[in-house]
Amino acid sequence: MSPPLAHFRTGDQALVREINLSVIMNYLRQYAPISRAALAEMTGLNKTTVSSLVKELIEHQFVHEVGLNSAHVGRPSVLLELNPDAGCIVSGEIGVDYISVIRANFAAEIVWRHQESIKQSLGQQEIIRRLLDLFHQSIESGDGTRGNLLGLALGVPGLVDLDSGKLLFAPNLKWENVPLRDILSREFGVPVFVDNEANMAALGEHFFGAAQGHNEVLYISIGVGLGGGIIQGGRLLRGATGFAGEFGHMTMEVNGERCNCGNCGCWETLVSQSALFRHIRRAVEGGQHSVLEDMVKDDWSQLSVPMIVDAVYAGDRVAIEALEQVGHYLGVGIASLVNSFNPDLVVLGGILSLAGGFLLPIIDAELRQHALRWNVDTVQVVLSRYGLDACVMGGMATVYQAILAQPGSVERQAV
Repeated sequence: MSPPLAHFRTGDQALVREINLSVIMNYLRQYAPISRAALAEMTGLNKTTVSSLVKELIEHQFVHEVGLNSAHVGRPSVLLELNPDAGCIVSGEIGVDYISVIRANFAAEIVWRHQESIKQSLGQQEIIRRLLDLFHQSIESGDGTRGNLLGLALGVPGLVDLDSGKLLFAPNLKWENVPLRDILSREFGVPVFVDNEANMAALGEHFFGAAQGHNEVLYISIGVGLGGGIIQGGRLLRGATGFAGEFGHMTMEVNGERCNCGNCGCWETLVSQSALFRHIRRAVEGGQHSVLEDMVKDDWSQLSVPMIVDAVYAGDRVAIEALEQVGHYLGVGIASLVNSFNPDLVVLGGILSLAGGFLLPIIDAELRQHALRWNVDTVQVVLSRYGLDACVMGGMATVYQAILAQPGSVERQAV
């Protein structure tokens, strides 16, 4: 027998209310402080409905009143914004050579942060244990902002199965089939989100950073490897199996350097921190002199991107030529992506964005040579606002997005 019609009406009403709560939350995220009347005008909902929705959000502690707007003629209106004390969000990243963790309040303000270097020789279990320790520290730090834990996010440099939260393959970490969401869920008992670091970084820049207001965006993260994220129509483009954006493994030279993924000539073998270091080592071993030799004091394991940037601006030819070579291949690859996706914005992130002032003119020249002129005329290439924090900001955005989508269904974990 079919359920009674009233059952469908009740379900539909609950769904519509949840959608409207989400609409109100998203407008508050983007435009607060704002009044109930302004929300009604912007959303097209009637004032009674808006007042009822706002009352519910205030009861959930997601929204609070912050004063009066007396700038207009007539009775002052009460202004609303998202409540910073609604709870906290913890976000982390396992990089190839570092771990980063932040905790933020519900106004997306970072209230605790920590980043530290790691060595792969520590092994997978020890690195994960250190990550868990940092997550606990972030939650337990006594800075007066403790409260309800709303969710936890983790970005990793590899392929992630979004349904299970399992890291399937991280070539530069040399990890496979690691059940990261299960590990974190058992440890913390809150909603956990695990994703590719570049996807999270793209979302972070779209929500809070350089890509705000842009709905067609390519994010390119250049570190030890190279990753990417695609914002299309204002949403992350996932692809059929969730692995879209693996730009670093486009084949650029069929007989090129072997990549950690097993292929040869991947884009990241030409455009990455590793590629940059390799160019410099080969030049020095070939007899060219560089100020970097003095900087590293015969220990090339100490070489870093900030050192190379300093050497470039000191006029060092080895550093300049190495960065020019990387910039050339970076621009050629971006030109192909611009022709493929027709974005209005390309955001460069990762450690090589520290050399952005030097790289951007090279990229622009390659774009003008290799991309269709109609695409070049409409695209802008900019540096990430958050740099090495883009992924953890994206983790915060991931939790935020889930809460904004269903604010009436959020369960908090007291911490």
